[in-house]
Amino acid sequence: MTPAPEPADDAACRRLLDHWLATNALPGAVDVTPLAALPPARLEETLWVFAREHAAAALPLLSALADHTTRALRRPARRAIYRLAQRGVMAAPAAPAARPLVTRGDARPVRAWLSGIDGTGSRAVWIVFEASFGALRLCSLILNDELGILDAAGGDITKKRLERELTELAASQKLPWVETDPGRASGLVAEALAHHLRVATAPPVAFERWRSLFDTVPAAQPPALPSADLALVERSAELLDLPELMSWFLEPERVQSDAVEMLQTRESRLVVSDQIKAEQQESLITRVVERDMTPEARGQWTRRLAEMTLVFDASGRPEHAALAGAAAAALSDDTRDVHRHPFVRKLAERALEVAGEVALGRLPAADATRRPSVPGPRPSSSEPGTRHPLQ
Repeated sequence: MTPAPEPADDAACRRLLDHWLATNALPGAVDVTPLAALPPARLEETLWVFAREHAAAALPLLSALADHTTRALRRPARRAIYRLAQRGVMAAPAAPAARPLVTRGDARPVRAWLSGIDGTGSRAVWIVFEASFGALRLCSLILNDELGILDAAGGDITKKRLERELTELAASQKLPWVETDPGRASGLVAEALAHHLRVATAPPVAFERWRSLFDTVPAAQPPALPSADLALVERSAELLDLPELMSWFLEPERVQSDAVEMLQTRESRLVVSDQIKAEQQESLITRVVERDMTPEARGQWTRRLAEMTLVFDASGRPEHAALAGAAAAALSDDTRDVHRHPFVRKLAERALEVAGEVALGRLPAADATRRPSVPGPRPSSSEPGTRHPLQ
């Protein structure tokens, strides 16, 4: 038997953790009350001390907490798992696999929603599955085009609660949030799983209970692109002025030395005309684009633009959809000089500006990076009732 919850203090919480570890118990909602009552920073430190002392032996319990129905536990537990991974502690002792919430045979996707894509290539996905007797289960994920599945959560949900969640989320979202075809949303998850297979990585532990729903789903195909309307391509840089695309730019760390050179040019005491300074800046942007916009990068940015075309269409913004489609079509054409693409030049220009702010000490490098977070420390995308964290 799990001992009755004690007052919320670090020592009591540590005794609970040690007891669950010793008895191989999986705590329920009432059992974890003392942990959930701790301030987040103290809970995170308590879990980390526990994880550090027990190493791999702590992973099954930490994984259970990372996927717990009590949302306050999930992020601290995932951070502890991540910090262990940084120390090379990756595998836990063998334990029974988590029982799937649903299996492919008794559930079908009936509704789905996607967010827009943020500057790291991440987006949130909600897929509602209808199981036997009409029961609904919400699978909530964060997908990333470089790392695959970053986060997974969800569970049973009623129609009334789902509608309330959607209303509240739409009101608080900084990114577009649109309903989409559930088959294609499932295909995006299958595509992320295929990426994990190619690069020999694994989705987060919390995804395992949903995996059976996607194992036989074909990967989503990239959206079809229109012809590259030259007038729209010339206007494509306007997209980066939209609030939801303000985080889109090339990786600042890769252009750090270029940014310092640009700052030196601007602040030079030599008598140089504004025109010459502008020409030097344009030359820097061209150099960055030609160096960093590799075929792989072109493909990645083409896909992001193409996906945003669908999001803009679904949110009733045909002009922005047309701009994104034209920009993607031009970028996918490898016969075109990429350094002449207005959208790409602005990606590079913004990266140089951000890298300059880092060089001047006005912006922390960790806040500027466009590298996606690995699964461990990222906040949960949501069990029902939790907002996904994309900005």
